Amino acid sequence: MKSIEERIAAINWPQVTGMLHNTGYALVNGMLSHEECDALKACYSNDSLYRKTVNMQRHRFGAGEYRYFNYPLPLLVKTLREGIYPYLAPVANKWVDELNIPNRFPATLKELQALCERKEQTKPTVLILKYSQGGHNTLHQDLYGDVFFPMQVVILLSESEKDYQGGEFVLVQQTPRAQSKATVLKPGKGDMLVFTTNFRPVKGARGYYRVNMKHGVSEVLSGERYAAGIIFHDAQS
Repeated sequence: MKSIEERIAAINWPQVTGMLHNTGYALVNGMLSHEECDALKACYSNDSLYRKTVNMQRHRFGAGEYRYFNYPLPLLVKTLREGIYPYLAPVANKWVDELNIPNRFPATLKELQALCERKEQTKPTVLILKYSQGGHNTLHQDLYGDVFFPMQVVILLSESEKDYQGGEFVLVQQTPRAQSKATVLKPGKGDMLVFTTNFRPVKGARGYYRVNMKHGVSEVLSGERYAAGIIFHDAQS
């Protein structure tokens, strides 16, 4: 396969941008090879790579486990995070402009991390999630502090219907004075899903208004489901 940098550059970013504006998510097929997915899954048991392990049931986040990487990140993950961010920053800035939010997001990940550091957000938020039978993730938003980037990425490391059953990705839009809308997605192994972390603008009769977004994972009925989550802002703890 092409290098990660070449694959990122080859993505149809105008199409991804359009989908993010229209729906709050975009799916990119075949971002990682099956071999790269298997290599990331194999990393899960290497304790030295991680700064923190979270038992989701203990914290009432669902049922499953996830592990936050330490810095320095594995090269594959680092390259994805640094390479994808500059394509998403203009989308994020358009969103805050449309909603008259004073925030501006810098052009590079390094500059975003500098903003996080000034707010004492210095812990990496990139993680791998593992769900076994019965595992699920309740609806949530990955914010971690005052500085947060409004989009994130998840890459499926397991193959639906082969490695696991169930475990659909769920994205819920909470529109003011209206019923919530759920979108259910089932990316394949190696596919990348870009989606909103917290909110997105929607155009109404009187201009743009804000809708809140949450995401989660439905119950895994059998097998094991692994996924890598790439969040661009850092955390306080």
